[in-house]
Amino acid sequence: MEFQKTVEVVGKAVEATGVAVIVIGILLAGIRNAGAAFGDEPHRGFRRVRQAVARSILLGLELLIAGDIIRTVAVDPTFTSVGVLALIVLVRTFISIELELEISGRWPWQRKEEQ
Repeated sequence: MEFQKTVEVVGKAVEATGVAVIVIGILLAGIRNAGAAFGDEPHRGFRRVRQAVARSILLGLELLIAGDIIRTVAVDPTFTSVGVLALIVLVRTFISIELELEISGRWPWQRKEEQ
């Protein structure tokens, strides 16, 4: 197998792993936290489900970005494809920042509060 085809396969595998992480994470978040969401404190349980789903999406997005970078830079490094990659990374980075805010309740650049 030549180098470009190998890199293409690796990039697609990383992207497929990202999708799998998101799907499996959402399922596990629902299974693990379903009792809490319907228990005595549904608001706290619902927040735990949302945080677990957000973590799964965040990790999946990181893998999807990595797969895009691998495929774009190694397989088809044209100005157009790099520009499209930049837009994709920009949108996914914005989503990642919003998910981090959802998970931790603070912006990624803010320090954790001392307890």
